[in-house]
Amino acid sequence: MDRFVDDRDFALLRQDPYTFSVLDRILRGPCACMRSDHSRLILCHSEAPYPVWIWTPDGLSEAEKAAAWALAAECCPLEAGYRLMMKYELAAYFLAQAGEAGMKAGISKELFAYACPEPLPPRETADGGLHRCTEADEKEAAALLGRFFSEIGEHRRPDEVILEKAREKIAEKALFFWKDAGGRTVACCGWRHNAGLATVNDVYTLPQARRKHYAQNLVYAVTKLARDDGWMPTLYTNANYAASNACYQKIGYTLRGRLCTLGCPV
Repeated sequence: MDRFVDDRDFALLRQDPYTFSVLDRILRGPCACMRSDHSRLILCHSEAPYPVWIWTPDGLSEAEKAAAWALAAECCPLEAGYRLMMKYELAAYFLAQAGEAGMKAGISKELFAYACPEPLPPRETADGGLHRCTEADEKEAAALLGRFFSEIGEHRRPDEVILEKAREKIAEKALFFWKDAGGRTVACCGWRHNAGLATVNDVYTLPQARRKHYAQNLVYAVTKLARDDGWMPTLYTNANYAASNACYQKIGYTLRGRLCTLGCPV
């Protein structure tokens, strides 16, 4: 099992371009752990507190599932507190193995991967309009991103780290606000470009501004920008949030893949 990836691995990920778009991006940067056989199994962990990604093709044999389990146990074991992101087929095997080992492992998050070849205008328009963030917006953007991370239960990052993330996205022209008719910021989102995809992320609406279609109109406007620029818009959603899934489907996003995250109490 090699400790590096090469063109063979990126060719494999193109078999799941939407489901594993994040893994494709992570593998192109520094990682704490990287293993690959360049044909049937890739394991990658960027850094704590992010999950470990495990790519496998569909239709694994029992021997291949066992090999994936053994590799994860060696590099990033569940019992040590690592969270593992994978397809449901492999997750079922991991859960069975964890149970036999006496671990209380379970699925902590279920994700849907979407793509949007043809953006559809929202049926319900929202007041206000799209605003692409500039340097003048960095503090407000950092505050919104901080609230977003807290709300989704992600590990709380230091304020200076969140501010730097906001600055980076603004410098890349990849962070957007929706401002209402009074000029107040009510929602935000960003995107990441990678391998021909524009992955929409960090979608957040202020609590007092919800149910007014701001997020749907914001995501549509950003999606249309990406598509007009020649990118394929994609995004991930929590599979258990019916409202957000319905929101994205209404503006043209179609389901392309499913993933889940396994965790085990330390």
